[in-house]
Amino acid sequence: MKDRAARIRTGTLPKAPQVSGDPRIHTDLAYLRSLEGPARGLSFLPRQPAQSVLNGRHASRLRGRGLNFEELRDYLPGDDIRAIDWKVTARTGTPHVRVMTEERDRPALLVVDQRMSMFFGTKRSMKSVTAAEAAAMTAFRILDQGDRVGGIVFGDELLAEIRPQRSRAALNRFLTALADANALLHAEAPNVPPLGLTQVLRAVARIASRNHLIVVLSDFDGIDAETDRIVSGLARHNDLILVPVTDPSAGELPKGMRLIVTDGELQAEIDTDAPGARHGLIEMSKGRLADVLDWQRRFGVAVLPLSAGEETLPQMRRLLGLGPR
Repeated sequence: MKDRAARIRTGTLPKAPQVSGDPRIHTDLAYLRSLEGPARGLSFLPRQPAQSVLNGRHASRLRGRGLNFEELRDYLPGDDIRAIDWKVTARTGTPHVRVMTEERDRPALLVVDQRMSMFFGTKRSMKSVTAAEAAAMTAFRILDQGDRVGGIVFGDELLAEIRPQRSRAALNRFLTALADANALLHAEAPNVPPLGLTQVLRAVARIASRNHLIVVLSDFDGIDAETDRIVSGLARHNDLILVPVTDPSAGELPKGMRLIVTDGELQAEIDTDAPGARHGLIEMSKGRLADVLDWQRRFGVAVLPLSAGEETLPQMRRLLGLGPR
């Protein structure tokens, strides 16, 4: 446990074992870098198409980049009357306007779950792969928009922090951490208590105190009352986008399967033919998504649900209100 705490504190990653070459199971740095081209056309700027889940009518209005005060000057014909400073105008007797300039960028923090609960998939790919693909494409687009980008990549035993910067070097560090964390997921991984989402969100709140774009890609396993409180605080001072990554089995778990489930300490085998077993597992999975959707209702966060059973890019384009490509 002491060694585990040290790794979480420093963000260093243990050496990954030899992983499968199957891109549905594991991703790698070369593949993540190749997603720069497909990511073109996505947008996470405040102004969104009407069909986008980020549009204001979905109770998830993006604040966007902030405004800085530039100067106070005399009103000129053609100036927006909404910019008139009425207090100064009343004091001086002549119309004055406040000139504001848009901040050059808005720092973005991408929080990507690569815990063992994400190492699961029944159709197209593992949830961990879908989350990594979406995070990589989002990172490319944010940097291309001129904003700073960084991230937190976390697994059961690790938490790697990359502070937001407007540089390819920072983006490459993020993609490298993502590929390394993904490579650590394998069937023989040590059975350890998983890193809680609440602990990760505390780190997010420390880095992104306000005016950040925060994107959390996770299956949201292990949320609790404190998670609820932290999400509320993050949403109050930042643009918060939650991306619950699910598997098709969340709605239709096949019969005749024998599953090994664990809470990080104990494990049990479940026969899906057993009375009530399939119903209980499905309800548990749906409950997580219901919690996330409740945050959307209560805190005004944006929610972009992704399925590991479909290709990632078409889903993102659809959710962002963009046509097929």
